[in-house]
Amino acid sequence: MKTSGGSDAAKRRAGESAAAAVDDGDVVGLGTGSTAAHAIRRLGERVDAGLDVRGVPTSFASRELAADRGIPLLDLDEATGPDAPGIDVAIDGADQVAVGDGGPTAGPLIKGGGAAHAREKLVDAAADRFLVVADPSKEAAALDRPVPVEVLPAGRSAVAEAVRAAGGEPTLRRAERKDGPVVTDNGNLVLDCSFGEIAEPSALATALSATPGVVEHGLFVDLADEVHVGTDSGVRVLTR
Repeated sequence: MKTSGGSDAAKRRAGESAAAAVDDGDVVGLGTGSTAAHAIRRLGERVDAGLDVRGVPTSFASRELAADRGIPLLDLDEATGPDAPGIDVAIDGADQVAVGDGGPTAGPLIKGGGAAHAREKLVDAAADRFLVVADPSKEAAALDRPVPVEVLPAGRSAVAEAVRAAGGEPTLRRAERKDGPVVTDNGNLVLDCSFGEIAEPSALATALSATPGVVEHGLFVDLADEVHVGTDSGVRVLTR
């Protein structure tokens, strides 16, 4: 369930701002979505100009774009295994960012509009720094968008019942331009779970993670170090 809104210029400014934070020699997590794509394109330009980086893609789409832009790639296991270099910084988008009363603090996120949140969370959590790129339409005083939950196909009904018991309403995500549901890069299904305004994202994240059949959910709590918000005139950087 991708979010719409926000100008392409604002998204580009956010992506390029985060890409500017990447240093020579870094291993970079490459996120998924239209705003993260601007960061990948800018990194490709910097690689053409001599920047030495390696990217860890979070989805088929980000891998394809990075390869097309000439960014050398590593698998997650190559970046984080024994004697591996680690991930210095990850750049990824968000479907919603809680910013409280609009002050300078970055709060929890909802991700998963592109159904890549399981791999995104692996990469983003492994990074020394996680930079979120967004436009103003993604900011909110409190999280209230449906939370994407990736589920094992055999566990779809059981997870749906657990979501209802927790006060949510699950909806199976349907594919566009084909019959049937969305299938993730991992071969699983996605339930978009509406809870209304989420007063305690950390508690809900814990409950979803503990539900048998859940592969991963789209609540990213205490992970973002910075949020680069592109606007029509520049970039605002929120920090945790």
